[in-house]
Amino acid sequence: MKKTLLVVTLLAAGTSQAAGLAIDTQNARATGMGSVGVASSQDASAIYYNPAGILGVTKLDAQLGDSLILLGLGFTREGGSKQTQNTVSPPPHAYFVYKFDEKVAAGVGVFTPFGANSNWPDDFVGRFLAKSSKVATYDINPTVAFAPMPWLRFGAGFQAVYGTVDVSRQLNLITTEGTATLSGNDWGIGFNAGVQADVVPQFLTLGVQYRSQVDMRFKGDADFNTPPEFAPVTPPDQPFTLDVTMPASLGLGVAIVPLPKLLVSADVNWVQWSTVEQLYFQLQDTPQANPPVPKNWEDRWNVHVGAEYGLTSSLAVRAGFVYDPTPSPEETLSPDLPDADRMRITVGAGYSFSSFRVDAGYQLVLLSDQESTFQPLPGTYSGSAHVVGLTLGYSQ
Repeated sequence: MKKTLLVVTLLAAGTSQAAGLAIDTQNARATGMGSVGVASSQDASAIYYNPAGILGVTKLDAQLGDSLILLGLGFTREGGSKQTQNTVSPPPHAYFVYKFDEKVAAGVGVFTPFGANSNWPDDFVGRFLAKSSKVATYDINPTVAFAPMPWLRFGAGFQAVYGTVDVSRQLNLITTEGTATLSGNDWGIGFNAGVQADVVPQFLTLGVQYRSQVDMRFKGDADFNTPPEFAPVTPPDQPFTLDVTMPASLGLGVAIVPLPKLLVSADVNWVQWSTVEQLYFQLQDTPQANPPVPKNWEDRWNVHVGAEYGLTSSLAVRAGFVYDPTPSPEETLSPDLPDADRMRITVGAGYSFSSFRVDAGYQLVLLSDQESTFQPLPGTYSGSAHVVGLTLGYSQ
């Protein structure tokens, strides 16, 4: 049986800052360092980047923050003019970790690993395929970590994932238009695990982390709004279901301290985007009104590099770079889930005072011109995004 991904069935545009639907700006320090963290994250945010890293906290670490994603996305149909949209998405994050002793720590994180928010203009050429959407998954991730030896750390966590979807598209009635809207939600479960090893203490750390796929079945209501004279050819309002497989991911990381105040880190991450073989939401009463749409996404590796330099004992500056290729083939790239290869340039800074700290990060996301041969709407997608992350922290 083909696996499907619910949120992209009528999705108007992926507005996450990473490829596909991923959002990896889950801590402002990492945001400024190119979203690295598999080997370099050793605070409460390691719950997301590598759960083994939570043993790096001194005693207690709490964080609360947000990443503001401002996306400008454009589409140019073959032989037509360019149409654009601008959207804002604010995926939040929060973490709490307590270290019982040098060998054991535990905590919980809440973050948004997948999401999108978009709204094409009213005259968008592809509005009968996709018009607007708001999608988010919220991950509640309790985590424990254990260090059998001072240089070796293991971590694992449980994922409880809550997802919501609200989407709409226009209905082509030849002489006028109608609207189809869908709203649904569901819960799913999964796990994450990781290891960090200080191969050369205070110089070289290696890390591996894995986050499982999460199977979900969204349930909700589909509403169809058309003029009364079109009632005989309009599907009735009815329940729908959407089968979901949020992709698994595997990360490999290295962190080096070549100078006492300089940290250099790199991650490579594999994402199992091949779970997105087709898009299909099934109407209960008239399933023939919405056939499956092939997607055939491909698994991808993305590359992250970042650095942090301590100017003083309280102030650190950061920079990074990310290459993040799209998983979508040209022949299935469509306005329900447009995408493009991404390059991200990142900068950031952090300041600590007493038990408190403030971290800020910025990413300039450049989407390459991505050609689509999808019928009936071939064309080119392009755009850019600005991501501003802020995290407040308290530690003891």
